[in-house]
Amino acid sequence: MKIETVLITGASSGIGEVLAKKFGDGGYNLVLVARSKDKLDVLAQQLSTETNSKVWVEPADLSSSDATIKLSTNLNKQGIEIDILVNCAGVLEHGNFIDLPASSHQGIIDLNVSGLTNMLSQFIPPMVARGKGRILNVASIAAFQPVPSLASYAATKAYVLSLSESLAEELKGTGVSITALCPGVTATNMVEKAKQESGGLNIPDFIVSDVEDVAAEGYRACLKGEVICVPGVVNQAATLMGRATPKWLLRRISGAMGRYTLK
Repeated sequence: MKIETVLITGASSGIGEVLAKKFGDGGYNLVLVARSKDKLDVLAQQLSTETNSKVWVEPADLSSSDATIKLSTNLNKQGIEIDILVNCAGVLEHGNFIDLPASSHQGIIDLNVSGLTNMLSQFIPPMVARGKGRILNVASIAAFQPVPSLASYAATKAYVLSLSESLAEELKGTGVSITALCPGVTATNMVEKAKQESGGLNIPDFIVSDVEDVAAEGYRACLKGEVICVPGVVNQAATLMGRATPKWLLRRISGAMGRYTLK
């Protein structure tokens, strides 16, 4: 029986790293993708030792327009078929929109939107042709409402959620499932970096999720083919409130919370 192969972007840290460990423990072979080859090599060695998985390292900057084609070409040369695609690579910048340089906003779009879309365009068609495959796109609860102080980031995650839901319908009957994982604020290096660079992203501890719990929920939802997965009761309540609250009131609440994070 063929062992399925999972490609995970953003695998060098945070949710992507823990998802790589989950899939490795689950008996899947792994293709690890991120910009840092050194970090990927360390993780690959760990996973090769702790699991029975074959692990390939493919360093790539997915914000580059030709990175996905190069990645696909490298995998084809090695005869590696991707059965499950996990799009976890992403970037976050915290602060007032006007205080961030245009390059920061563009960088968020290039990776969170363009990079993810390119990955889907490259790897979904072969899955459909084989009649089998799974996609896990890491979005955010920020996809459900505007988030002042994270405006560009939230907008990109709204794109990821909308695209995931649309593709889930388009791909019905093909054997390919799409799951959008929508975590809240999660204790990762990306969030810690945003805190440091913005001068102290002010977040109450009770809303910060554990990265192990988030990855476990995403792993389960992906294998079950669920379309949307929101880990954690607090986050689920927030998304329900966001959908039920009038837009004008939601903006007021989001604005107050966004200003609080900037204090």
